[in-house]
Amino acid sequence: MTTATTTGATAQGAFNVLPTANDPYTYQVGFGNRFATEAIPGTLPQGQDMPQKNKYDLYQEGMTGSPFIAPRHENLNAFLYRIRPSVAHQGFTALPDNPDLEACFLSLNPKVHVSPTQLAWYPFSLPSDNERADFIAGLRTLAGNGDPTLREGLAIHIYLANESMQSKAFCNNDGDMLILPQQGRLDIQTEFGKMMVRPGELVVIQRGMKFKVVLPDGPSRGYIQEIFGSHYQLPDLGPLGGHGLANPRDFETPVASFDIDQSPWEIVYKLSGKLFVSKQEHTPFDVVAWHGNYVPYKYAMEKFIHVGSISKDHIDPSIFCVLTAKSKAPGIPLADFLIFSGRWDVASETFRPPYYHRNSATEFMGLIYGGYGGRSDSFSPGGASYETGFCPHGVSYDEFKMASEMELKPMRIHEGTLAFMMESSMMLTLTDWAIKKTGKLHEHEPKMWDNLKGNFINHLDEINQDLKAAGLPELGKGN
Repeated sequence: MTTATTTGATAQGAFNVLPTANDPYTYQVGFGNRFATEAIPGTLPQGQDMPQKNKYDLYQEGMTGSPFIAPRHENLNAFLYRIRPSVAHQGFTALPDNPDLEACFLSLNPKVHVSPTQLAWYPFSLPSDNERADFIAGLRTLAGNGDPTLREGLAIHIYLANESMQSKAFCNNDGDMLILPQQGRLDIQTEFGKMMVRPGELVVIQRGMKFKVVLPDGPSRGYIQEIFGSHYQLPDLGPLGGHGLANPRDFETPVASFDIDQSPWEIVYKLSGKLFVSKQEHTPFDVVAWHGNYVPYKYAMEKFIHVGSISKDHIDPSIFCVLTAKSKAPGIPLADFLIFSGRWDVASETFRPPYYHRNSATEFMGLIYGGYGGRSDSFSPGGASYETGFCPHGVSYDEFKMASEMELKPMRIHEGTLAFMMESSMMLTLTDWAIKKTGKLHEHEPKMWDNLKGNFINHLDEINQDLKAAGLPELGKGN
C-alpha cells in the first residue's frame, strides 16, 4: 500500500504553474525544454548523470525517445532517479487480445476496411452500469495507417471508461499518445509526476512511459491519436515570426512526485497492439528526481492564438495546427493536429466557410464541446466524422446559400466550441469496430448538396452577349 507521498520541485529558473481548485498539481512550463526537478532536495545529481552511488541509495535509470546518435535538436532522453528500477519485475505474460484494439492497418489485414465516402459516428456509448472498464479495457480503435513494427503510421482510438485504475499502470511501446478528454477529467499519474487533464486540454504521453488513469468525475470518454516512429513537434511559423498558434510557454510538464509503495502492482504493456502484463512488488511511480526532455506534457487548447485573413479569401487549415509529426518523406507530415474554436471572422468579399474541396489529406474530426454547424447531421460532442483523401466535401447547401448572401460584417464564429481535426498525408483504413460494432456509424447525407444546381445555365443569354462582344462563338451555336 502507499505509505507516503512526497511532492516538490526545483525548476532551475523555470516558472512553475501552481495548483488550482480543479487541478491540484504543479507544473513546469515550456515545449521541448530540458527540465530538472526533484521531490527531495539534493537527490538530483549535479555535474554528472551516473554517480557511483546516488543519495539515499536511489537507482538511476535512463530513457531514450530517439536513437543515441540523433542530431542534438532531435535527441530525446531523460534520467530518472528512483527507489527501485523498472528491471525489478517478475517477467511478462500475454493477456487475452482486446478484439477492438488494432495496430496493423495494412490492407492485407482482413479486420480493416476502406471507404470512399464521408462517414460519421454519433457520440460513442459509455460502458453500462454492469460493465466495468478502466482506461486500458476501454480502448477502441477506429482507424489508422501503417504498423508500429514499421515505425511509421498512426492510429485513432476512442476510450470509454467508467472505472479508475488501481494498482495497475499502462505502458505503450507502440507510439506516442495524444489524449483528448471529452467527458470527465483524467487524473494521470506518470513516472515523471502527476497531471490533471480536463476537457479542453490535450495530454501527450510519449512511447515507453508508464502511467495510471483515475476518473475523478466518473464515467469518461475521449479521443486518442497515436503516432508510430515519430514525435509531436510545434509547427514552424514561417512568416508569422517568433510566436503565435500554440506558444511553447503554454505547455505544462509535471514536477517530480513519488510514492513509497512496496505492494504488488501490474504493468500492462502494449506491443504491436498485443497486451502483456508484468507483475512487480513495488509501484512504478517511485521517481524521486529526474531531468531531461523526453517528458509527458499537457496544453490548454483555449490558449491557442488564432491567425487568419484580415483582408479577403479563406486561408488553408494549416493555420489551425497545434502539433505536427513528421513522416519519413521530407516536408510531408505524418499527422497534424488542428483545432477550431472561438475567433473573429472579418474577411471581406469572401465566401467565409471552407470552400468545396478535395484534399490529398485524410481528415478525422471530433468535437470536445459546443456546436459545429454546416454539416449534414448532428455532429455532437463525443462523436466523429471521417473523409478519406480526395473525397469531395464541404458545407451543406443551406450553409452555402447563407454564406453567399450574408452581409459581410466582422463576426465571432465557433463561440463556445472546441472541435479538432486529425489530418494525415496517409491513407487510413477503418477497423471492424468502427464499421460494424459501434451502432453509431452513418454516412453523411448526400442530399444536403442536391440544391447545388448548375445555375450557370440560367445565365446563357447574358453569357452569349459577353461571348459575342468578345468575338467568341456563342454557347449552343456551333460548339
